[in-house]
Amino acid sequence: MPRIELVVGDLTAEHVDAIVNAANSSLLGGGGVDGAIHRTGGPAILAECRQLRTTVLPDGLPTGQAVATGAGNLHAKWVVHTVGPVWPGPGPEEATRRRLLASAYRESLALAAGLGAASVAFPAISAGVYGWPADDAALVALETTAQSDAAPALVRFVLFSERMHVAFRAAADRLALDAS
Repeated sequence: MPRIELVVGDLTAEHVDAIVNAANSSLLGGGGVDGAIHRTGGPAILAECRQLRTTVLPDGLPTGQAVATGAGNLHAKWVVHTVGPVWPGPGPEEATRRRLLASAYRESLALAAGLGAASVAFPAISAGVYGWPADDAALVALETTAQSDAAPALVRFVLFSERMHVAFRAAADRLALDAS
């Protein structure tokens, strides 16, 4: 199991091998984490994303999948782009979307490890404008990371608020994970 860290901070300022982008399926930038990564990383990331769209991903990146580009001006080697699901609310689609959220983490971890990354920084995927409840988003993220067969040695969750950090800390405690 990788070492798991929980911090409040700016994902784009992280000094790690790979930074995970909570992207939209177009891969062409957006708001929140996605917009911040594109702004800070500079035009090289967008250029690589456009290349992916014209070659292997003409219909965009499917929810729950991951793809990597260089990191441009970020303090990382790679950006792993993944698309999390939009929270459907309680109901029949909840279990399916929860599996897609777990897949976004699992695929990102495996891709980062496959690239040779020793460290990766994640945001709270789907827990911003996609509306996923913080407590459940944290449980899915941490449980999936702890169960991953392929992950970098260090997985850092860089959370955008103290409220989100509290949710992740509570989830780590609930799962009996040693997360610093």
